[in-house]
Amino acid sequence: MASEDADEGRDDGRGAGGADAVAAAGPAAGESVRVDSWIWSVRLVKTRSMGATACRGGHVRVNGERVKPAYGVRAGDEVRLRHGGRERVVIVKRVIRKRVGAPVAVECYVDNSPPPPPREAVAPAGIRDRGAGRPTKRDRRELERLRGFGAPDSTPDDIAPGRPQHH
Repeated sequence: MASEDADEGRDDGRGAGGADAVAAAGPAAGESVRVDSWIWSVRLVKTRSMGATACRGGHVRVNGERVKPAYGVRAGDEVRLRHGGRERVVIVKRVIRKRVGAPVAVECYVDNSPPPPPREAVAPAGIRDRGAGRPTKRDRRELERLRGFGAPDSTPDDIAPGRPQHH
């Protein structure tokens, strides 16, 4: 009981939300923040090292130019990030240094990204029931046919010329 009463007056930062969290995490107006740190802070990538790797690989552009991880991002810059099979296009509204929650992070940029490609509604071919055992040769050929592998059934017309035909 005594420890609960002592903890009530202390703010450990986990309860801060909205503008308070951004004010604590962000630099003064007009400053810049490393681009790898910023894309991590606003949750466009999972880790800062992934952000740095994306920059070094040429997957991050600021205002149309490929940038290094230490490039400074300012409010108003356009950041393009190719990650996870799609391109994200965001305009920086607010620069922050520390990672914040998702609801707060979306307030730091304007998302102009194209919509993600639609997921296929059909179930992927080749999924077998659990416990069905090893596929037979017939099952394997059906799976290959569904996936687009394998040659069509050969007919006598398909036999290469000059090779003897056994009847």
